[in-house]
This record gives sequence, C-alpha cells and structure tokens, in this order.
Amino acid sequence: MTRSSLLAEEVVPMTMTGQGTEAARVLRGLEDGRSSVRLRAALEAGTAPDQRFVDKLIERCATEPEFFVRDMLTWALTRHPVSVTLPELLREVRSKRAQARSQALHTLSKIGDRQAWPAITRALLCDADDDVARSAWRTAVVLVPHGEEPALAAVLATQLGRGERETQLSLSRALVALGDAVLPVLRPATTAPDLRVRTHALATQRLLRDPDAGFEFAIEEAKRILALGGSG
Repeated sequence: MTRSSLLAEEVVPMTMTGQGTEAARVLRGLEDGRSSVRLRAALEAGTAPDQRFVDKLIERCATEPEFFVRDMLTWALTRHPVSVTLPELLREVRSKRAQARSQALHTLSKIGDRQAWPAITRALLCDADDDVARSAWRTAVVLVPHGEEPALAAVLATQLGRGERETQLSLSRALVALGDAVLPVLRPATTAPDLRVRTHALATQRLLRDPDAGFEFAIEEAKRILALGGSG
C-alpha cells in the first residue's frame, strides 16, 4: 500500500468531543486502528509541532506496523526541537524492543545532531537484529566525528559477511561512505578464513573504487576472483 493510497483512504473525521483540544485529537489519531488516520495524525503532528506530541510519536515508532506511517512519525519528530527529542531518542536506542531501537536510530540519522554520537555503541553496531544493525550503520556514518572514521570502520568490518544481500548491501554502503578510512580493514578481510567475509570484503573494495558498479555485479566479480584463487 502506498503513502498516497493511505492518505486517500476514506477517513472518518476525528471530531472533537467535550473540551478536547486539537492536541488531544492528534494524540488520539496516532493510536487509531486505521493506518490512514495514524498517517494523517503524524502529518499534523509534524505540520504543527507541539512538545506534547513527542512522547506519543516515539511510543508509536516502537510499535507501528506500517512503513509509511513510521516514516511520517520520524518526519514529525524531526520537526520538533532537538532539545526535546534527543534525550527521548537516546533512551529509546537502549530499549529491549528491536523496532524501538531501529526507529530511534533512523530518526537520529535524520536529525543529524552529533551530540548523539556517543550513543552509537559497538553493541548497536553489532546488534543481533539485522534491522537495528542496519539502522546503526547508517546513523553512524552520518554522525561520526572527524577523526573517528578508522575506529568506526574497524567495528563495521567485523560485520562483513553477515546476513542476506540487503544487510550486506547496507554494510557495504556504510563502509564506502567512510572512504579511504576503510582500506586498512578491508585488505585483511579479503584473506579471511570465512568465504562469505572474503567475498563481501572484495565486493566492498570494488564499490569503493567504482560506486556505480552495483552491488550484485561487485559480488559476482568477487566470486570470480576467489574462484580463480585471487584476493583482489
């Protein structure tokens, strides 16, 4: 289902009752059983930011099943003052709920405030949940302070060979975003005992040299190199 179809879906107006306020209406909308209503409420929360929305927006991020609604929740949070959202998001990245961690990290990457950098721990970068790890990788390369790129690259390199293609592509993109800082950790990985690690490292090297090559092409080229007994 697309964002436009969600918005176009017939929506019963969220009318006011009693002495309710506009803020209360939006808060109720964020909890509505209809995804179209939740999407519109998130849009309203971002269009007219109100500090009272922040807790509910973050709470919904942790449980919202619909991708387009989650995306709108994140946008709404970016419209609120960082001084209000940042402390809440930093607490959320330590949540026991994987979606809460993942979405909080995603939101931090969109806000882009480097005060959040200390919260991007090795534990998050190596999180057992692939969605959380991917969000952590993307956020880390956005927030990493100048001079910390080699240390980040060293941690990211420990994840080479992990998961399926989507996860490997996310890691390669993160490593490529760090530029030449990844070269010292990619070279030894191309001769690692694990074939998946070697293949992924070679493919990432290829993308670093030629970002337009495409991940599938880089993987297949890495397999050919290894089949011929090479290491790049």
